[in-house]
Amino acid sequence: MTESEFDADTATDTDAAVTGTATAVTTAAGHPAGIPARIDYQRSRPHRAVPDVPNFRDAGVGAVRSGVLFRSGTLSLLTPQGAEALKALGVRVVVDLRTSTERSHWPDERHGLDYEDHHLPLLPDRAETGVEWPAGALSVYVFMAETGGYAIAGAVRRLAAPDGLPAIVHCAVGKDRTGLTIAVLHHLAGLSEEEIVADFLRSNVHLGLDNGPVPYIDENGDEQLSHPVEAENLLAALARMREMHGSVDGYLLAHGVTEDELAALRALLSR
Repeated sequence: MTESEFDADTATDTDAAVTGTATAVTTAAGHPAGIPARIDYQRSRPHRAVPDVPNFRDAGVGAVRSGVLFRSGTLSLLTPQGAEALKALGVRVVVDLRTSTERSHWPDERHGLDYEDHHLPLLPDRAETGVEWPAGALSVYVFMAETGGYAIAGAVRRLAAPDGLPAIVHCAVGKDRTGLTIAVLHHLAGLSEEEIVADFLRSNVHLGLDNGPVPYIDENGDEQLSHPVEAENLLAALARMREMHGSVDGYLLAHGVTEDELAALRALLSR
């Protein structure tokens, strides 16, 4: 199972063609071997430092420090050159929000890179639990807020530790589960709602979704559509957190984060 691509009617699986065909080999045309050119959108706007990892970018925007928090899709396509780039960035911790099934099918590559792999599944593993995700993007974002509290709080607690940064937060594609988690981290660092949404929507550009859905082949060999992220879905998830616990901070405190950890992470992330 991979990160859900949420269309208007159903929750289907995400870009397994990207995560499921991990290889550093490229064709003469420059496309990764085994990945059809039509879904090479995952690499169409690569980060200059780590071009082999989909949707990799520095989460240091606005008042957030650069060079300490990064976000991305799966590291299963990481090449030795990309690993050297991550080493140069000083990455100590990788927070993986995927399910155990996803990690088993598409494990992150290391190429000798030394970091702590911190697994915090944000959505229930359907293969292990039988729990189905709701239909439709809006419902799934609210569902993530309702079920992902301990994962998001766990990320906050780990990153707030003295050795928690620099870090990468990632899922399969880096736009939904990662998008919500980074939005919470940006909130803690003092970004406005407008700034949080603006960075969230950058995934559409980085993944080539800014002109609409893009086809991909899932892990079953079936054609699916990868859909753009939408501001209303993120805002609904954040609103659900506030509805349940009064505030985003209250949501984190209810899931085990301490006031000291909130203060520590704010200090670490803020310029």
